[in-house]
Amino acid sequence: MLKTILSAAFVALALFARGQSPAKPNIIFIYTDDQRFDALSVVQQEQGYKARFPWFSTPNLDRLASEGVRFRNAFVINSLCSPSRATLLNSRYNHLNGIANNHTGLTDTTVTYATELRKAGYATAFFGKWHMGNETGKRPGFDYSASFVGQGKYFDCPIEINGKAEPSQGWVDDVSTTNAINYIRENKSKTFLVTLAFKSGHGPFQPPVRHQDTYAKVKLTEPENERAVFPYKDQIHTERKNNNNAAQPQGGSWTENNDQKIRNYFGALKGIDENVGRVLKTLDSLKLDQNTVIIFSSDNGFFFGEHGLGDKRAAYEESIRIPLLVRYPARFPKGKKIDKIVLNLDAAPSLLDLAGVAAPKSFQGKSWVPLVEDKVKDWRNSFLYEYFYENNFAVPTIKAIRTEKSKLILYPGEEGWSELYDLSSDPGESKNLYNTKEGEKLKTQLQGELAKQEQATGYTNPTYADPRPLNDKGKYVRPKREAMP
Repeated sequence: MLKTILSAAFVALALFARGQSPAKPNIIFIYTDDQRFDALSVVQQEQGYKARFPWFSTPNLDRLASEGVRFRNAFVINSLCSPSRATLLNSRYNHLNGIANNHTGLTDTTVTYATELRKAGYATAFFGKWHMGNETGKRPGFDYSASFVGQGKYFDCPIEINGKAEPSQGWVDDVSTTNAINYIRENKSKTFLVTLAFKSGHGPFQPPVRHQDTYAKVKLTEPENERAVFPYKDQIHTERKNNNNAAQPQGGSWTENNDQKIRNYFGALKGIDENVGRVLKTLDSLKLDQNTVIIFSSDNGFFFGEHGLGDKRAAYEESIRIPLLVRYPARFPKGKKIDKIVLNLDAAPSLLDLAGVAAPKSFQGKSWVPLVEDKVKDWRNSFLYEYFYENNFAVPTIKAIRTEKSKLILYPGEEGWSELYDLSSDPGESKNLYNTKEGEKLKTQLQGELAKQEQATGYTNPTYADPRPLNDKGKYVRPKREAMP
């Protein structure tokens, strides 16, 4: 204990001597796209014999976990890229912040973590994937941005430098990391916020050349809940071809039919781990490591055959759980694990808290800093999950409540699809208790909790959501046989 106190005091004195206050750390916020919570080797090792991807190695991300804090129950409130990225910025539920799908621009950017940190004297910069629709131009709230339009592309992607498109060469996440590192070097004497948003691992998965064959020979394992079929299977008409959520063709499991996709996905995330290592090496070389907070997370999870699904959107664990690692040597302990529920909604208020800046009243999330420092008595034990139907995707509007040990999933207008799970005994969500006597008490409890969360968050089905394909009875349009894959 004495050694820890003396070490912290030494760091504070060193920072003071360099003119930097420990109350104003540099902040580097890194997040990936579609990275499952278990796509970390530290999690695979923790899962032991149940690990599905034990061959996946992320030494640099594991370093963040060992030198910082790992949140083991981090979730998103909407498992979709643009909605989640909007929530990361402004700590608002998507039924309120204007983004309910992947093709709408973020019009309200007046109050975000970037605008508030800039007011507090931070030099703010954004690198990589913005993805609020196909927005172009300098990223709002940031003094500097080197970003690409929409999904961009994995190789030789044009990069907009403060809104002006310029060519680039190489794998896009390598390029974004190089741009971020150059910015850090050029602004090392300032207090900075750097957001580094990767394209990986969004599909179609294209790893860097150096990792195209890294996982070519590893053994792939089917998930235990691959045949726990989702209730709306084949129930929604869509013209979209090759929908990840569509039933798989006869002659093999989901995993067998998507073998190469899985290998490429992890090859891309291997490249991400290396780029995180490059950032860590830069901080070490500039002696900025002690008073720089690094937050690593993702915008949502991803299915690889669980419930027979690909993609995300649905309210099952593999879709809504994300990695969350935080390292802050000057202030936070090493190797701490936190099991309380934290959300992407909490990112913005946490960043401000780290900087000693009060969160705006519009923010709906809570800072997790008091959790790290054991200074909080009451914390959430449930949260509202929402997803709104998108045109040409065979996933219905979803409203769910997730507690520490259970989950209720509702599909407005389709009560027959409702799901109820006891996660303590059924973590794979394979046994639906909704219409069972066994689940009656739990169902009543979660229905009450859902009503409370709806009221607390001001839940509504927003007018800017895509209209649902309903028939005259208010039910989802059933697919025509000729439109089925």
